[in-house]
Order: sequence, then C-alpha cells, then structure tokens
Amino acid sequence: MRKFRINVNGKSYEVEVEEIRDGAVVDTRPTPAPATAVPPTTTPTTSAPSTPAPATAASSAQTPPVKSKTGNVEGGTPVTAPMPGTVLSVKVKEGEKVERGQVLLILEAMKMENEIVAPQEGTVLSVNVDDNASVNSGDTLVVIG
Repeated sequence: MRKFRINVNGKSYEVEVEEIRDGAVVDTRPTPAPATAVPPTTTPTTSAPSTPAPATAASSAQTPPVKSKTGNVEGGTPVTAPMPGTVLSVKVKEGEKVERGQVLLILEAMKMENEIVAPQEGTVLSVNVDDNASVNSGDTLVVIG
C-alpha cells in the first residue's frame, strides 16, 4: 500500500493505492526517505490590527463568468460539474421525473467517463448544457426541483 495526498478543487485528500499484478497483490513499499522539511520560523507579532486587503478590479476580472442557459432555478437544486470536462451525452429532458441516483449526464474528464447522478428525486426544471459542451468546475448542468 502506498499513501498519497492529492488536492482536488482546493480540498486535500489522503488516499492509499495498492498495486495488483495478475490477480495477486504486490507490496511496493519504498524505503522511507529522510525528512528534509525545514521547521517553520516564527515571526514577531505586531500590535497593529490586521485588515484584509481590498479586492482589486484585476482580481475580480480574472474570474470567468459562468456560462449557462437561463432556466427556472427558483426552488430547485442545482447539479454542478465536479470538474472541468466535456458533456458526452445528456440523459434527461426538462420536465422529466428523476429518482435519486439516476444518471443525468455523462461528463468526460481526464479521459474518463463520469456519470453525473441526481442528488435527490424530483423533476428536471432545466438542462443547462448540450451534448459536446465544454464545462468548468462548478458550472450548473441541471436543476432539479
């Protein structure tokens, strides 16, 4: 078993990976490397109150606007893209009733096909993407009410 720490959308996860060859588990534990981390140094604190820096127009201009078709989202639950990718196929239509866990669409990301499923049962209020659409992480794909 090897342990890795990965970051996905700003969240850190610790995972364990096990190598399997011809159905047999292979132990691939490397010898631990000596620690080379430098301990953090402390800096003297000042008595001046800290205030957050004001946001500049340049920093707010770097955030791209979310591209989505307008739809009836009032009272609905948005289903957002967990990662950037391409919508391979939309499996539902507006007005369709869906069950919790039902596949709404297939999103290709990092050469893998990911099923985006309904987080709850309800009715599809809007479908904001089409087949072959490119989406960013956090874009609203479908709204369920």
